[in-house]
Amino acid sequence: MSEEPAVTPSWLTPDPTAWASGGGGPMDNSTGLGMFPSEDTLPPSQLPLLVNPWDIVLCSSGTLIACENALVVLVIWQNPALRAPMFLLIGSLALADLLAGLGLVLHFTCAYLLHSDSAQLLTVGLVVASFSASVFSLLAITIDRYLSLYYALTYNSERTAAFTYTMLVLLWGLSLCLGLLPVTGVNCLAEEATCSVVRPLTKNNIAVLSVSFLLLFGLMLQLYVQICKIVMRHAHQIALQHHFLAATPHYVTTRKGVSTLAIILGTFAACWMPFTVYSLIADYTYPPLYTYATLVPATYNSVINPVIYAFRNQEIQKALWLVCCGCVPASVAQRARTPSDV
Repeated sequence: MSEEPAVTPSWLTPDPTAWASGGGGPMDNSTGLGMFPSEDTLPPSQLPLLVNPWDIVLCSSGTLIACENALVVLVIWQNPALRAPMFLLIGSLALADLLAGLGLVLHFTCAYLLHSDSAQLLTVGLVVASFSASVFSLLAITIDRYLSLYYALTYNSERTAAFTYTMLVLLWGLSLCLGLLPVTGVNCLAEEATCSVVRPLTKNNIAVLSVSFLLLFGLMLQLYVQICKIVMRHAHQIALQHHFLAATPHYVTTRKGVSTLAIILGTFAACWMPFTVYSLIADYTYPPLYTYATLVPATYNSVINPVIYAFRNQEIQKALWLVCCGCVPASVAQRARTPSDV
């Protein structure tokens, strides 16, 4: 019986069963190559899997991400009423997540069908650029929400639109630069010892990405704290006008809004923080299982983003109902915007 070639995992070391290894075993970490007996000497239950199950999970996540965010992009693109700065930023987030989902699917396809280093570099660059744009878009949305509350009377102006376009150009330009790094030579294909937990990104490359994420997360945390202070202060002032703080409906909905902000930030941290911290302390010698276990939850943030930022928005809900069934339910059309929608 002829021996089939081993399949290279799409994200990690070129070892077809390393993903299941918890450390040790027959893998030579210095090269990333596994030393396995011939398939003729192994029982069927011990033969290497042709497709890494974790890669299937990532590809499935990419498919869901792409479909979900394509719907958001389509709705915003087709509806002329959704051209306010807020919707442009939500559209930027959806487009970034859409490209990230496509990048995951393309990377899976190229890894198992093309076996080309060039294709791998291009798809990894696309994924890095897309997820970077997604995180930057989340920061831009946070900045927009803060400014819209801080300058409530003057924020909706032509200056606001110009500021929004500037943010979009900067965030997509920086994301493109980060995505081009692996393609332009900043990769570890020529020297495996410089590889990070995600091949072919170098340790220095992923360290820059991780530190940048931590800085952005710290900035978002500070902005959300300021947003909570502004919202609570406004609610307190309105409640005093009604002479009864705890029972005013506006105060109750404001507390819900603060809880919503906590959920938004907590979800973002829960998805990205494990992979960020792990990629800073680990390198290519660590078991691939740990990398997949932290990378997969990071992709789920792009699944959750449309639910948090798009599908909860009243105007987008109306547009979705019009696209799907040609009508808007009365419950959606008459719902008033509350502080819990921040």
